[in-house]
Amino acid sequence: MKRIESIQQVRQSVSKSWDMIIIGGGATGLGVAMDAAKRGFKTVLLEQADFAKGTSSRSTKLVHGGVRYLAQGDVALVREALYERGLLLANAPHLAHNQQFVIPQYRWWDGPFYTIGLKIYDLLSGKLSLGKSMHIGKQEVLRRLPNIREKGLKGGIVYHDGQFDDARLAVNIAQTAAENGAVLLNYCKVKALQKTGGKVSGVIAEDLETGEQYQLQGKTVINATGVFVDEVLQMDNPSAPNMVRPSQGVHLVLDASFLNSSSAVMIPKTSDGRVLFAVPWHNKVLLGTTDTPLDQHSLEPVALEEEINFILNTAGAYLTRAPQRKDVLSVFAGLRPLAAPQKNTGSTKEISRSHKILVADSGLITITGGKWTTFRKMAEDVVDMAIKKGGLLPVNCTTRTLRIHGYQQKPAPAPFDVYGSDAAEIESYIVRNPAMGAKLHPALPYVKAQVIWAVQNEMAVTVEDVLARRLRALFLDAAAAIEMAPAVAALMATVNGKDAAWQQQQVEAFTKMAGHYLLNNENKRRQMPLSA
Repeated sequence: MKRIESIQQVRQSVSKSWDMIIIGGGATGLGVAMDAAKRGFKTVLLEQADFAKGTSSRSTKLVHGGVRYLAQGDVALVREALYERGLLLANAPHLAHNQQFVIPQYRWWDGPFYTIGLKIYDLLSGKLSLGKSMHIGKQEVLRRLPNIREKGLKGGIVYHDGQFDDARLAVNIAQTAAENGAVLLNYCKVKALQKTGGKVSGVIAEDLETGEQYQLQGKTVINATGVFVDEVLQMDNPSAPNMVRPSQGVHLVLDASFLNSSSAVMIPKTSDGRVLFAVPWHNKVLLGTTDTPLDQHSLEPVALEEEINFILNTAGAYLTRAPQRKDVLSVFAGLRPLAAPQKNTGSTKEISRSHKILVADSGLITITGGKWTTFRKMAEDVVDMAIKKGGLLPVNCTTRTLRIHGYQQKPAPAPFDVYGSDAAEIESYIVRNPAMGAKLHPALPYVKAQVIWAVQNEMAVTVEDVLARRLRALFLDAAAAIEMAPAVAALMATVNGKDAAWQQQQVEAFTKMAGHYLLNNENKRRQMPLSA
């Protein structure tokens, strides 16, 4: 997957017509590109930033049916998500795996309530179940969760869900789409829609790296831009109502010692009725999330103080070692593109987590809502609609059993485990170039060869692309990521033939952006001179 090859293919297609033009390179858009290409349709995807730059790299890293949605009575959504969870774990075992969860029980009546609920959860997963839920006693809870608060503990409930690396999966889905003939281009912003006879017939896009513009013709145009869907809808119809209400979810990352367990914790009802998770992830602990309605959206949302305090206070009430601000290695915020309610009540509980497909009078196809777990089903529904509305020859979906790029049952040692079958090539490269096996930072496992791989094979354009999404450094330890930036910029410059000015600009831009991921005052002082 090389950007220069995508640019050449886009240039050559200007006088031709695509079957599907997809706007947006998050989970949904990438899933649509993969599905469409696999069915044999001529497909191009355009993303204004990097793949999974927004919501799709900022999840709780869970592939789940949604215990919370079951409690709300949304059985259909839970059943669909559990089925898709099973497919994803089967199709991308190098990135998605079975994760055990424990719900600590501090009131005796919680035991029967959650045990019965999770038995229903098990039944809905059918043959794709990851393991049976069960009630366990107090001592067994303490054995599995040695750092959980013992006072008042009655017992607990064990259940199973999926866990994954979201941004890495996005990259692998993009690669799968490309291998099946799709053309994908990041840093290419759609500036306008083209129309013929009142119908959308293409797009005008600009390569943000070069300023070059492209006029592309398409039988269908698909708006899969997440929290930005309204902007594309209003390109089509300036008076179109907003379809999305963004909801912010914040996560804090701590050292693994705070949980000291391979099991995850699920707190089913916090002080304000939300669910809170403490999940082991890449040898750290991920705490989250919040659900804060917002009126505005951006590519780099920032955690609110009240969200940070809520997570710290709630975690502190359940862990024997209460986390403090100084313990937070990284804080990140993501925006869920929730389908807007009819009435603005200010509550995200009334906003649907299921996906919706809208077809405008112009023929523009828009998908809203949804979640990572159901990305494949969302893509299937969108492509089916595009076939119908674009007058394309019907072809059945085959992604239920499609192995995602990198598919490999037995993982390589960390940090190459997330590459699946690509790990052998990276390891071979290091054998030929031993210096490339050197670590980029003592606090994280990443090595120089991974930077080269990201640029040459995964369409990484900026230092941020590498440190935030090809490697997960920014999300695991923001201070370490900032310190890695100069070395990463130098390696990228070597591959791409960039000069010292480019390196300096990249380091300064990354450092300024990464400052929002820091809570530790000492670390903030460390990065301030570069961001000034």
